[in-house]
Amino acid sequence: MPLHYVCVFCGSSSGSDPAFSLLATELGKILAHAKIGLVYGGASVGLMGKVADAVLENEGEVIGVIPEGLQSHELNHKGLTELLITKDMHQRKRIMYERSDGFIALPGGMGTLEEVFEAATWTKLGFHKDARNKPVILLGSSSFWSSLNSFLDMLVDTGFIKESDRGIISYEQDPSEAVRKLASHFVEE
Repeated sequence: MPLHYVCVFCGSSSGSDPAFSLLATELGKILAHAKIGLVYGGASVGLMGKVADAVLENEGEVIGVIPEGLQSHELNHKGLTELLITKDMHQRKRIMYERSDGFIALPGGMGTLEEVFEAATWTKLGFHKDARNKPVILLGSSSFWSSLNSFLDMLVDTGFIKESDRGIISYEQDPSEAVRKLASHFVEE
C-alpha cells in the first residue's frame, strides 16, 4: 500500500530558531512534489501554517482538522483543500490519525509531544482504525530531539518499552529522508 497522506505534528508557534520555519517549509515542498497529502491541525500560525502554506504553494493537498474552540479564535487556515471542524481535541486527533498513513513530528511544544506519544501508543496497541502499523518520525536537528531520544532509550533500558516497540518512534534530520523512510515502510507491508 503506498503512502498517500502524512500527518504532521508541529508547533502553533514558530519557535526561537528560524531553522524551524525553514524545515517546515522544506517538508511541505517535499510532500507536495511527492504528491503526498498533508493532514495537520488546521491552523494558519506557527510551524503549522508554514508547512501547510508550502504544500499549497506547490499545488499539494492539505486537510486541516481543527476544534471549534480554536476555529473561533480565527486560527484556522482559510485556503486549505479541506477543513474539518471538530467538537474537541479528542475528535480532532482521531480524525487526523484515521486520515493519515504515518506521522512526522516537527519541533513543537506540549501538544506536539502529546500527539507523538498518543499516535505511537495507538500503533503499539493496534488502535488505528485500519489496523496498520503507523510509524512516527521525529524530524529536525539532533539537538532538538536528542533528549527525547535518550529518554526513549532509557525507557527501553528500564523495561518500560519493549525493544521491538522502540522503533515506532524514530528520528531523521533530513525531510527527504523522513518521507522516503515512511514511504518505504508501506512498500514493505
